[in-house]
Amino acid sequence: MCKDYKGSLKFVISSQYFLYFGIMGIFLPYFNLYCFHLGFSGFQIGSLSALRTATTVLFPLFWGVMADRFQIRRPIYILCNFASAAIWVFYIYTVDFWVMLVITTCYGIFYAPIISFLEAFTMDILGREKQSYGRTRAWGSIAFIMVAIVLGKIIDFYSIKIILILIFAGSLLQAFISTKIPGITIVKKASLATDPKAFSKRRIIIFLFCAFLMLASHGTYYGFFSIHLANLGYDNTFIGIAWALASIAEILIMIKSKSIFKRFSTDNVLVFSFMVAALRWFILFLSESSAVILISQTLHAITYGTFHIASILYIDSLIPDKAKTFGQALNNAATYGLGMMVGFFINGYFYESIGSSALFVISGFIALAGGIVLKGFRMIDCLDSKKI
Repeated sequence: MCKDYKGSLKFVISSQYFLYFGIMGIFLPYFNLYCFHLGFSGFQIGSLSALRTATTVLFPLFWGVMADRFQIRRPIYILCNFASAAIWVFYIYTVDFWVMLVITTCYGIFYAPIISFLEAFTMDILGREKQSYGRTRAWGSIAFIMVAIVLGKIIDFYSIKIILILIFAGSLLQAFISTKIPGITIVKKASLATDPKAFSKRRIIIFLFCAFLMLASHGTYYGFFSIHLANLGYDNTFIGIAWALASIAEILIMIKSKSIFKRFSTDNVLVFSFMVAALRWFILFLSESSAVILISQTLHAITYGTFHIASILYIDSLIPDKAKTFGQALNNAATYGLGMMVGFFINGYFYESIGSSALFVISGFIALAGGIVLKGFRMIDCLDSKKI
């Protein structure tokens, strides 16, 4: 693959990350807050979030199997982009909870596989440069920062409902640019560094379980962080800045990710990410100070940045070449699907009775448990290897 052609592919992929996470920069901080302003209860908000993430458990796997079996990853990716954009329009015309449940289900069917397909495209295009994944993915963080900072002021000036129109416009643009991804065939070569016998099914299962716990611990943050700040008296501008600061920290770590993963093993990076996540959630429980809250947001560099990159590389190393799309879909389903779904549902159920501060304590212990299990398994795995 010539350098110019590969460079153009990287540009297209980077633009997809930019738009995908730019849209997330609208959705994550403000959609649940929008539902809160509509008068929805904590359980209703949690249910919508849980249903949205529930679709990312099954449908990425379904689409992933279809893509790998029939070698139609690109057509499915384009279809899902256009279909999800079209379905989103219906949110603009309703404020009814039950109708929004139906829309969320239909939307999730097509939206769910987009990120796992994009990750698979990226791994193929980067080839031997996979450790530089963070630099490509950083464009998504840049977009998230830009949107989160600017949007808070726009909402304060206009109305929070404007997020529905902006998400539709961004989704439609992403759909049109998705057609620029070529239907390339990457020649797969056997990796001398990856011996199938060196990896057991147990390793994949344990990792996915721990990754599930990590994202479940994020349920309070992604589902109720904005509401938590609003209840503390902070305005939309501060909320946007808080989310943006997290992405700024994330982008810095992603730019340096290549040197990080050259120096530290993927396993050690994963365990460290769990420990920092526990610390972050405990801080949000203990403090209402604006300075402390903003400082804790910088830990997003570890709790999301290094964890996300490590998990993508880890799964890529364990899954055979012929099933790369399914492998990333499986990872996405267990984490951003099942993990987030459980996290959202638990938080939505208990929000009314114990409040968001107490929920952060629960999140802290969940993250701590994930790190302990992963570290314990790695120690056992090493002992078994020495016996062999």
